Amino acid sequence: MGVVAACGAGFAFSDASAGQRPGRPTPRPAHAGHRPSSAATVPTASTQAAPAPATPAVPSASPSVAAGATPTGTGKVVLPTPDTGFDYQIGGPYQPPAGVGAVSRDHTAPPVPGLYNVCYLNAFQAQPDATAWWQANHPALLLRDGQGSPVMDEDWGEALLDVSTAARRTELAGVVGGWIDECAAKGYQAVEPDNLDSYERSGGRLDKSHNAAFAQLLAARAHADGLAIGQKNTTDLIDRGRSIGFDFAVSEECGHYDECGAFASAYGNRVFVIEYNAADFAKTCKAFGSTLSVVQRDRDVRPAGRSGYVFKSC
Repeated sequence: MGVVAACGAGFAFSDASAGQRPGRPTPRPAHAGHRPSSAATVPTASTQAAPAPATPAVPSASPSVAAGATPTGTGKVVLPTPDTGFDYQIGGPYQPPAGVGAVSRDHTAPPVPGLYNVCYLNAFQAQPDATAWWQANHPALLLRDGQGSPVMDEDWGEALLDVSTAARRTELAGVVGGWIDECAAKGYQAVEPDNLDSYERSGGRLDKSHNAAFAQLLAARAHADGLAIGQKNTTDLIDRGRSIGFDFAVSEECGHYDECGAFASAYGNRVFVIEYNAADFAKTCKAFGSTLSVVQRDRDVRPAGRSGYVFKSC
């Protein structure tokens, strides 16, 4: 079993680290918001989540406002509270450690009663085992190259989704919007749509404006469902985040890339930070541990009890 430590709850922006990140590992590390391949699921509305392991009950909060949540005043959408203890469980659900008030889980998993729950969606790319599903059900929504083949994120074996036109964005929002509806129906408080930066891997077929426009549709759907929505990584779009409709941020390795301050400024310290390296975690805790929700996880975001599992908070 890996290191497990919990010590309570818990970003500086440089132009050199925005967008294409010099020196960023290739292939991308086994996180980047992606589920491990064993957890990947075909994106259908009927997909059922595997039951979570039997665990002690988590104390419940108010039915309208979960722990770690800040009311917006609308009586509907609630925002995460800054510096809330956080756990990143997109690799599989398990009982959150003591002190955790907010958790992010894959949209196929159930939320944790009484906590602030963020629902993970791979919104801009297809899961590796789902390309055939997209080909069969929505072939026009896969981004194509000049030969008509899907444009791939080679590091992850994921086909990019085509958000290049308003018509395709609208059709795609109908599919991803169904997942957002499911998150709301399950009792999540928020969503985090991943791969907002897919335009960087599109060979010039997509740009920031295409992805921002699609994200705006997702934000509108989330808000209509009573959910907050988080910007996932992508510092190049921080300046558009509020106009898109993002309410908070989920940032992987912002401490490593000196980006945490930019996210913190944009979202009033409502930032969930995941670091994967012990030195980066220590640095981020020192700089932002008293204001942001900072956690260290293992790069494969394994469930508790699995070999290599790591959880630390500052």
